[in-house]
Formats: sequence, structure tokens, C-alpha cells
Amino acid sequence: MIGLAALTTLAVGFAFAQTPALPKPTEQAPASEALPVPPPPEVVGTAWVVMDAASGDVLAGENIDTPLEPASITKVMTSYVIAAEMAGGKIKPDDQVMMSENAWRKGGAGTDGSYSGFQVNQTAPLLEMEKGMVVQSGNDAAIALAEHVAGSEEAFAALMNQYAARIGMKNTHFANATGLPDQGHLSSARDLALLGRALALHFPETYAYNKIKEFTVGPITQPNRNVLLWRDSSVDGIKTGHTSGAGYCLMASAQRGEQRLVSVVLGSTSEKQRASDSQALLNWGFRFYETHKLYDADVSIADQKVWKGVANEIQLGLAEPLLVTVPRGRYDQLKPTMDVPRTLVAPISQGQAIGTVKVMLDGKVVAERPLVALAAVEEGGFFKRLWHELLMWWQSA
Repeated sequence: MIGLAALTTLAVGFAFAQTPALPKPTEQAPASEALPVPPPPEVVGTAWVVMDAASGDVLAGENIDTPLEPASITKVMTSYVIAAEMAGGKIKPDDQVMMSENAWRKGGAGTDGSYSGFQVNQTAPLLEMEKGMVVQSGNDAAIALAEHVAGSEEAFAALMNQYAARIGMKNTHFANATGLPDQGHLSSARDLALLGRALALHFPETYAYNKIKEFTVGPITQPNRNVLLWRDSSVDGIKTGHTSGAGYCLMASAQRGEQRLVSVVLGSTSEKQRASDSQALLNWGFRFYETHKLYDADVSIADQKVWKGVANEIQLGLAEPLLVTVPRGRYDQLKPTMDVPRTLVAPISQGQAIGTVKVMLDGKVVAERPLVALAAVEEGGFFKRLWHELLMWWQSA
């Protein structure tokens, strides 16, 4: 029979899980950089945001959840849907896409908007048509692609909204594939930044089309309207937009080292203004923030006692990697904590949520994720369950 002292030790020792340790950063920021972050640059526009792509953390923004007309930034969602449908094997890069009369009349050269120049009632490879949409912002190409993927632009818009919901775009509703004015066609700065982040992370090959500086269709060569591609070598996307209702809009993204930022400016007053403000936001974000991966997915960060199980301990971890964006030089001031039940009783299924891990900075939560069981623990035999029942009673007494 176990002694009283040993029993007490078991009862106390099994009640708490260990606090997870932070990994050492790959690069230590100089102490002189650990200064208060100055305010972000002033931005001319109705709404704007700058976001870290890896963590999804918003560094700064204004009116970030206000639904507004997104103009041709909409075509980033069109690209995302095409990439996702292609990944699912439903379409192929060499599909022949018809430039229908409907697509040509609504978005071709005879309209006031941007067009690709593909000939009406003729086909072109899907990949070429998509580049005409991405680089030249061709409304005609966007409509033709929508018709090819879903049969009609209306059906394609339904797909857009389904994928938008998966991405987490909560203040968005798409009514078309182009961004041309349409009742109820709205998105927000935060949602669009999430979209740009998702395209870069989920479909990097498709995202890369956005850094092509010019594209030729027949005798017509048109430049990419994102002037930051020529001004900053770290900028590799992503999309401009303009209508009378939306104003001048720009979703921009850049990667410097391992860090990628996404900025969105909506409702600016000119092409020049949207570009200069976007550049300033990116420069500010890179200068004053850094992102670290704290924990990988499916890797144990703590062990916890399990009662009445075949195994006596269970490993706890995360279902997805945990990344956090913090002011430069503040990484070593992060404080991780775990909140787990005092008592875990088998059976426990793999992936079952068991408490949370929080990361604090200056007393505020900067990241919080559920802890999950990395493996299942089945019930133990009759005598083990009986013995653990006694130990649990002793602990609670």
C-alpha cells in the first residue's frame, strides 16, 4: 500500500500542468530597439489596415470592419476561388475558356473599366485568361473565368461567398467576380487583408501572378497598376481598384526576410495617395514589429496527469501552429501560461480540447489557443480505476 507522504506527493503533483517555455528566437533584436512603438503613419482614406500574414495579427488600422465597396480588389477573391477549384481537380490550367459575348459586353474594351483584350467568342487557356485578369485587371477576363468555373457569374459569386466564409471574412458579401458596382457588393479592410493573406499562404503559385509587371494579349501590352512593384523590391503584390463609389483602393503585400505584411487602403483620393500610404504602412510595420512561431502543431508542450486511464499521462499541444506578432525587442517579455482542468479522467479522445494556452505581454493577452490531446487515452482496468478513485478522493478531502 502506498504511504501517506507518497500519496500526498502524487495528489499535489498531478493537480497542475507545467507552464510551457518559450523557444529561443532565431534572431535576438538589439536592446535599443525595445522602444515604444510610435503611432502609424497618417492615411488618407475611408478605411485601412496593416496585418502580419503569418500570425494574422492586426498591427494597426482604422474602420477595419466597416463594409465598403472593394472595387477590383474583388478579383483577389476570384483568383482564390479559381486556385481552390483547381486544387480540387475541378478545373485545369490548360482549360480553354471562352470569352463570351456577355463577358465582352460587360467588361470588354467597349466599357469604361479595365479590360484584358481577349477576343469575343474565342477561347484562351485558363492560365492566360487568369493572368489577363490579375495583371491587367481585366473585367472581361474575370467574367469569362467565372462563367467557365460555375456556369454563370451569379453562381460563381455564390462560390466566392462560401470561400470567403471559410477564410473568416465576416463583413463581406460578393455579388460579382469583377468588383464593378453592384448592390450589396461589400467587404472590409480586415476581411480583404485576410483574403490577401490566405492567397499568399494557401496558393503561393497563384499569388505570384500578382507581381508580373506587364502582360500582353494579342497586340495589347498593359502594365500592372500596382506601382509599388517598381518602387520597392520587397513588394510582390497584390491588387489595385477604383470606381467612383469605392475611390482609389490598394491591397499591397511585401516580404522582407521571413516576415510578410499585408496592407489595405480603401477610399483613397488618388493613385499616388493610395500608393504612398500603402508604402508607409508597410515600412512602419516592418520597422516596429516582428513575428515569432512559439509552438508547432501536434508537438507536446506540456504533460498532464490522467486518472483511471490505460496511460497515466497525456501530452497536450496545439492543433495549429501558434505565432505571435510583437513590437521588436519585446519577445523575451512574453509570458506564456496554461489553464487546464485540475482533474482529467479517461477516456479522452485525440484532439479533445483540454484547457487553453495564453501568451501575455504587459498584462494583456496577445494570443490564446485551445490545448488539445495529442493522443487518445482509453479507460484503464477495473482495479486501476478503483485505485485512482481512492487517490482522487484523498486529493479532494
